[in-house]
Amino acid sequence: MATIYQAVYRRASSLFCRLHSTYVRKMRYLNELKEDDSLCRQAQTSGAFYLFHNLSPFLQQVGKKYLVPQLSATEMKRILEKFKETEQWIEKSVLIGCSDEHVPLFALDLGALEKSDIESELKGSFTDLWKALFVVDGKDSPLLASAQSLLRWHDSHQYCSKTGQPTQKNIAGSKRVCHASGIIYYPQMSPAVITLVSDGSRCLLARQPSFPQGMYSSLSGFCDLGENVEETVRREVAEEVGLEVESLWYSASQHWPFPSSCLLIACHAMVRAQQAEISMNSLELEEARWFALEEIMEGLKREPGSSKQDDGSFLPWFPPKQAIAHQLICEWVKQQTS
Repeated sequence: MATIYQAVYRRASSLFCRLHSTYVRKMRYLNELKEDDSLCRQAQTSGAFYLFHNLSPFLQQVGKKYLVPQLSATEMKRILEKFKETEQWIEKSVLIGCSDEHVPLFALDLGALEKSDIESELKGSFTDLWKALFVVDGKDSPLLASAQSLLRWHDSHQYCSKTGQPTQKNIAGSKRVCHASGIIYYPQMSPAVITLVSDGSRCLLARQPSFPQGMYSSLSGFCDLGENVEETVRREVAEEVGLEVESLWYSASQHWPFPSSCLLIACHAMVRAQQAEISMNSLELEEARWFALEEIMEGLKREPGSSKQDDGSFLPWFPPKQAIAHQLICEWVKQQTS
C-alpha cells in the first residue's frame, strides 16, 4: 500500500511541478498569443518592444557597453504620435517571446520613418545585426536574431506564391494567410551544418570573402534536399577543402540569421592525419588552413579590433561567444587539454 501511495504521490508532484513550471506556463502563454488575435492585440498594450530600422536593431551605448532597450507600450505610442503615426503601426510588430514575468516581447521595424530622427529622439543608433551580435550581451543575441529573421520573412512573403494575391499576417506574426486560396504560410528555417574538422592534433578553420578581416571560422554549408546531416557534413568537407571525413559527432544547434534564417547543426569531424593535405575550393573559400592548439588559444584571447598589425596584416581571430562556431572551437580546445 505504501509503495502505491509513493508512486501516486510522485506522479502528482511531477504533474504539479510541470503545471506550475515557469517555462511551461511561458510556452503555453506564447502559444495562446500566437493562436488568438484578440489576446495578442491586448498583449501589445502591455508588452515591450525591440525596435529595428530596415532590419537593423536599435542599440544604446552606456559607457563601453551596448544595451538593447525594451520600449514599453506607452513609450511606443508616444514615439508614434511624435512622428505623426497612428497606434495601428503597433500591429505591424511581431511576437518574439516573453519574459518570465509574462511580459510579451515584440519587434517592430520603423523603416518607413526617418532613421536619424528616431536615433536622436531615443539617444541610440540602429546597427547592422552582424556588428550588433559582437557587442551585445549574450542573452539579447538570440532575440535580435529571431526578430530580424521573422521581420525579414514577413517582408518577403507578402504575396501568395500560388495566386499572387496579398497575404495577411496574424497579429502575432506567427503565420500569413492567403484568403483567396486559404493557404497558410509559416516561417521556415533552412537546415545547415557547421563543422569543425580535426586531424587529431590540429583543427581546420577557413575564411569566406565576406568575413571581417582576420576572422576564421568552421566550415559550413546548407543541407541538400534528401540529405541527412552526416551526408551533408561529409559532402561539404570534401567540396570545400578536399578532405574525407572518417568520423563525426553532433555538438549542438543554433538559429542563425545569416544570410537568411537557418538552423545551424554543429558537428565535429575527424580526418586522417596522413591524408590531411588541404585542397581548397577557391570558389567558396578565400583561405583554409590548419591551426595548432597554441594558435587557437591565442586567437580566442584576441579581440577583432586588436588583430591588425603594423604592416597592415591581421592576426587570426574567431567568431564571438554568441556564435556556435566559438563553442565548437572551445570544445576542441577542452578536448585537447583534458
